[in-house]
Amino acid sequence: MARAISIRTRVCVSVSALAIGLGAAGALAADGVLTPEKAGPYSPAARQAFPTKVLWGDTHLHSNLSVDANGMGNRALTPEDAYRFAKGEAVTGHNRTPARLRRPLDFLVVADHDVNLGVMPAIAANDPLIMKTEVGKAWAKLMAERPMPTGDILNAPTAEPRAEAARSTASSGPNPGYFWGAWGEAYVDDVEFRQSVWNQVCDNAERHNDPGNFTAFIGYEYTPPTGHARSPNFHRIVIFEDGKDKACDVLPFSYQDSADVEDLWAYLEDYEEKVGGRVLAIPHNGNLSSGMMFRPETFGGEPIGVDYAKTRARWEPLYEMTQIKGDAEAHPILSPTDEFADYETWHVAGFFGKKPENFAEQKQYEYARPALKVGLDQQAKLGVNPFKFGMIGATDAHTSFASVEEDNFWGKTSLNEPSPYRLATAWHFTSSGYAAVWAEENTREAIFAAMKRKETYATTGPRMTVRFFGGWNYAEEDAFAADLAEAGYSKGVPMGGDLTKAPRGKAPSFLVRAVKDPEGANLDRVQIVKGWRAANGELMERVYDVAVSDGRTIPADGGKVEPVGSTVDVENATYTNTIGDPELAVVWTDPDFDPKELAFYYVRVIEIPKPRWTAYDRKIYHVKEIPEGIPMVTQDRAYTSPIWYTPS
Repeated sequence: MARAISIRTRVCVSVSALAIGLGAAGALAADGVLTPEKAGPYSPAARQAFPTKVLWGDTHLHSNLSVDANGMGNRALTPEDAYRFAKGEAVTGHNRTPARLRRPLDFLVVADHDVNLGVMPAIAANDPLIMKTEVGKAWAKLMAERPMPTGDILNAPTAEPRAEAARSTASSGPNPGYFWGAWGEAYVDDVEFRQSVWNQVCDNAERHNDPGNFTAFIGYEYTPPTGHARSPNFHRIVIFEDGKDKACDVLPFSYQDSADVEDLWAYLEDYEEKVGGRVLAIPHNGNLSSGMMFRPETFGGEPIGVDYAKTRARWEPLYEMTQIKGDAEAHPILSPTDEFADYETWHVAGFFGKKPENFAEQKQYEYARPALKVGLDQQAKLGVNPFKFGMIGATDAHTSFASVEEDNFWGKTSLNEPSPYRLATAWHFTSSGYAAVWAEENTREAIFAAMKRKETYATTGPRMTVRFFGGWNYAEEDAFAADLAEAGYSKGVPMGGDLTKAPRGKAPSFLVRAVKDPEGANLDRVQIVKGWRAANGELMERVYDVAVSDGRTIPADGGKVEPVGSTVDVENATYTNTIGDPELAVVWTDPDFDPKELAFYYVRVIEIPKPRWTAYDRKIYHVKEIPEGIPMVTQDRAYTSPIWYTPS
């Protein structure tokens, strides 16, 4: 098994470097020549050929260029504001108060919706290119007759004006509504206008991209309509590695072109072949996809084949599995024995719909853990795993603010910016999440490469540092190594990697180190989640506690670990780090390993309890009465990309 440790409780001196040095010196002394060339690089960093930086970013943020963001109150905050905010500047929200991140982000993708991109600001500016289109003329007339809601609605004396604003926005406009119409047939197809807006998108990213300091990717959100039977909420974030010289040679592929994601993949392949660039797609959080995101079927409803599996695995290396519209790691219906599975679970089926009869079946094709298991099943049948994805988080905020700290949460839309009234209508939104990437440097090329190899992890907001390696020869003392990454890479593979052909009589061992966010909560525990396909074809899962804080013990029989406790004062929205540990590390060996079974492993790191954003709202705005059942406490977490095991 394994012995979990807290790094603060033990000091271990590694002698590997000393031994290497003595061995080299002895050999050199024998021939009497002591030269740098024979000794090799003196500097340890010069010998390292692996990523040493964890970079933080948001790959899914909307500005006022998105028709739905604009229609829900974000009239004024542009991509320029989004970049400035992500880089640490203070920006004033629609509620007339300033917002700022405690720590800047390292990279950002302003991923505005493809359909009707930039239409609303262009109409407001009376842009001649938009005003010559039929949709532009019609929408301009409607906007003049029935103005859309703005952030001013947040200052209304009651919550009712906000609800009325949402109702009126959704019921007016062409086909029907200003923003819902975007997913219908009321779209601008004028090529000159679309190219002018796409040029602005590229220029914005180029202006803010600062290699070595801040990375601004060119990207957008591919957005089939939510109500489409075969692609409900089947969105993808498309990210170009390239600059304007290549990315702006094409227009975004959108629902106007096709709602079939295979056509999107064909567009990505065509882009790389014709332009010579690089591009990838990231599936949107699938928890509202009506069971379609990971269903092994084509757009036409046929079972997927080898070509589909290979193509999807190529273009979609990552999955956005936590964001403002809920967490999508695991669902309590599918993982009833996992005490941490019911985390920020979306409270209704679909966006607004009733619970369908096949609810449980739908969920297995929406959430990350069951989808990874479905991937193993498809691999056994096809020889290719179509759902071999790494983990990231993102915000999907439509406010231009990539802000998900519990005490600095700016909401999903501008109608959900901080106010005394949002508790009643927006409590179900989650303050989540961010993408963490292990890269050599802060550049488009390095971050994109890390995404492609899946050396990434997701968090629900905190910036904890997590390393995860798998191999066959890790020893307990590797968890204490001063340079844990050196041991991790030299003896195995990092998160996102593959293990194959188990040596006779050996089970895989996993090296894990998790360090708390330096400005956040201590850690409760580290868990390894395993999924596998049994010999009879049954898809299985198990969650192992592998490192726990405060000297607690892990029951040998697999029973539950004693809870870490809580220091949360809900009334005052405070907590203390008098429980939990700042750092946990372990080498763990799978006690249930079968070398003939396909399997995956990923790490889940859980913080101690702390106040949820709703508790901060309650305190800051002195809210006396709140609807029953609104959660006030959270345990934020991180999820690494998996490591897969294949028998051959």
